[in-house]
Amino acid sequence: MSRFRRPFAEALAPAVELPVDEVEALLGTPPRPEMGQLAFPCFQLAKTRKQAPPAIAAEIAGKVRATGAIQDIVATGPYVNAFLDGRAVAGDVLPAVLEGGEAYGRLDLGKGRAVTVDFSSPNIAKSFGIHHLRSTVIGHALVNMLEAAGYRPVGINHLGDWGTQFGQLLAMWDVCGDEAELEKRGIEYLLELYVDFNKARDVNPALQDVARAKFKALEDGDAEARRLWALFRKVSLDEFERVYGMLGITFDDMRGESFYEDLMPAVLNELEERGLLSESEGATVVDLEEYELGTALVRKADGSTLYLTRDLASAQFRKDTYDFVRSLYVVGGSQSLHFDQMKKVLELMERPWHADIEHVPFGLMRFKDRKMSTRKGDIVPLKDVLERTIALARETIVKGAEEKGRELPADLDELAHRIGVGAVVFNDLKNRRVRDVVFDWDEVLSFDGETGPYLQYTAARIASMEARHGRPITADVDFALLDGPGELALVLALADLPEALRRGIEAGEPSLVSDALLEIASLFSTLYSNKEWKVLSDDAALTDARMLLAHGVRQALCNGLGWLGIAVPARM
Repeated sequence: MSRFRRPFAEALAPAVELPVDEVEALLGTPPRPEMGQLAFPCFQLAKTRKQAPPAIAAEIAGKVRATGAIQDIVATGPYVNAFLDGRAVAGDVLPAVLEGGEAYGRLDLGKGRAVTVDFSSPNIAKSFGIHHLRSTVIGHALVNMLEAAGYRPVGINHLGDWGTQFGQLLAMWDVCGDEAELEKRGIEYLLELYVDFNKARDVNPALQDVARAKFKALEDGDAEARRLWALFRKVSLDEFERVYGMLGITFDDMRGESFYEDLMPAVLNELEERGLLSESEGATVVDLEEYELGTALVRKADGSTLYLTRDLASAQFRKDTYDFVRSLYVVGGSQSLHFDQMKKVLELMERPWHADIEHVPFGLMRFKDRKMSTRKGDIVPLKDVLERTIALARETIVKGAEEKGRELPADLDELAHRIGVGAVVFNDLKNRRVRDVVFDWDEVLSFDGETGPYLQYTAARIASMEARHGRPITADVDFALLDGPGELALVLALADLPEALRRGIEAGEPSLVSDALLEIASLFSTLYSNKEWKVLSDDAALTDARMLLAHGVRQALCNGLGWLGIAVPARM
């Protein structure tokens, strides 16, 4: 619809006596197709014109002429509605989709400018759990979307490889650490030590002081502490890479918090030189009370640093290295205060780019029947979830082949992987990111409703039609055969895909792309389920026109799912 809003706004502007941009911003969509495809509300004109909105709408409609794809302009109560010509709309949109191919929907908003995206960022020595999924897939989708919109995205994995938790691990290692067991069990063993420490600390709180001392020794360069830390880090990274490999995710910049160890003194020195530091109970803080942001802790009483110190150093490093125009942090909503404090401290340090830093918060991931706690060891490893969904997808494919008497596909394992992983990823990305996500096995792999497999299946079904069609898809068709209300709604949904990408990038919201894809698939399925509406028939002209439309649907689904980080199988 977005590509037809401007012409309607331009036609209305002289009669409405408002700038075209203002008119376009006010345009909406009527509640029912029989009322038209675009609507201009006249309520805001009532005060200045001293008329009732319906009278204003009638007057404006009488002055405006329909041109181009706008077939008719009528007053409907307090609205001026536009009816679009299905033939003209199809003739405008479908050739563009066909010609664009894999590039359809892409934009040139970024002009090659850099945007850093900090996402995933698991903690070393802890399992990569299902609770890490949200940051990982939201961030990856944003990286893909930014690239599709002409930006130069920099995907950053800011690994949690520094901090007091390593002091806790080192303290427990002194009691029962075993390198042979670590080599055998990997990250599972490190998580067990972490859980054991927390259990012991609950009984003896003084153990936390031991952990702090251990981390201070690590910061001060103790040789054995550094050796064990490097070992824990390698074991963890090996496990993380396996999970990223399953998801098909790579990073442009993968550094731990430890990388910024040497950069933090400069940050602390500058804060001191600017007179921003003060003491609070032995710790060093930046007092932000006057901004209603509390006190920002930058150094503990024992001299060890904190997340904020490292994030200030890393923000400066990223600006110096990548010269970003936006810097996104895909981090849980519970960290909002941290990022507010970070931006305010950067502002007080007179960094003009502090406003370019954006926290992209998200809600929790949970299962219907359980709660998760890393501290208690009650987590669901993401690798296990992916393996299970892949296995369930495989079972579904095998069962379907047996029921229909078909041979199993030669690429069964790859097909199961794409469906299983795609199901998990889309289950997250179809939701508004600030909402909590409930993981439901039955829903995730369903081929009906708002699921990844449903979209993949729709695209695969059209690919099968194209194979049966057996002729090249061209735009040399009779577009008058595509002027029905169902076809018009579907073509307009295809036209809106670039706008969904633009809005998704502006809001840091991949679910807006998911919404667009679900709308496209739903409208196509509605047509396809009509027994009187067949894509392939004996009518060659009708078949060619509908094949062009179906191809446009498949292309849009493949492109949009690709932006979300989901592969589309050629068949299902």
